[in-house]
Amino acid sequence: MNNQFVGKVSVAEVLTYVFLVLIVVFTFVPILFMFCSSFMDAKQILAMPFKWVPSKDYFTTSSRTFLTNFVKAIRGNNNNNIFFRAMLNSLIVAVTCAATTVFFSALCGYGLAKFHFKGRNVVFMAIMSTMMIPFEAIMIPLYMVSKTLGIMNTLPGLIIPFAVSAFGVFQMRQYLLTFPSEFLDASRVDGLGEFNIFLRIVLPNSTPVIATLGILSFRNQWDNLLWPMLCAQAEKLKTIPIYISGFAEEKQTDEGALMACAFLASIPMFILFFTLSKYFLGGAAVFESRKG
Repeated sequence: MNNQFVGKVSVAEVLTYVFLVLIVVFTFVPILFMFCSSFMDAKQILAMPFKWVPSKDYFTTSSRTFLTNFVKAIRGNNNNNIFFRAMLNSLIVAVTCAATTVFFSALCGYGLAKFHFKGRNVVFMAIMSTMMIPFEAIMIPLYMVSKTLGIMNTLPGLIIPFAVSAFGVFQMRQYLLTFPSEFLDASRVDGLGEFNIFLRIVLPNSTPVIATLGILSFRNQWDNLLWPMLCAQAEKLKTIPIYISGFAEEKQTDEGALMACAFLASIPMFILFFTLSKYFLGGAAVFESRKG
């Protein structure tokens, strides 16, 4: 019976590893396809079956250079040369939104987790209910409010509507519910005010959840297409998603330049994730240790 049990466990482990490998393959194949396609022309990209490595003749053709697609991606589909400006705009918006989301969500989550007041659960449920409202439902009212405030076609107009998120409040509250209250009580005995406790005790000891929320907030704004298309009509305020969509709006799409542009736009996300990966991946271990 024990042998049968061991055999069942072994089969389960093998199936688990196979399943995880399949997930990895399905995750990385599109990224690999994007990278390989960024060095090909449309004919090579659309060829069936797809050749992951172009033929030698492709690179020796006099009319073709190895980095042609990347040059086109940086110049733009109409040679406006605003790629680096679009990257800068996206970085400013994404970094600012990530920072404000982390700070305000942590502040709100700290209050909901560690302070007991009448109606606390009602406030929390009211915040959570906003997660059920799709952005498309509030897009027009948000546009009208932004226009009234005079922040259309400005960077604040791209940032302010996403300065805090209900999901961020939920994530920070759930994490801070497990935060030892003894640390907070000891700080109060030492004479620290509540805001100083938040800045000097709570935030420095919430690195895993801050890294997780920061990465997710950065990614959401880095990929945001709908609101910048509505709010930022000026050429100088275009973000990377709008810039990339410009290649698809051509009468004859340049798939190679489109893939090159998408690859270049993915680099900041890779850098951010691998920089904060030890905190991002360590968050689960912290939760489990506190539960124990």
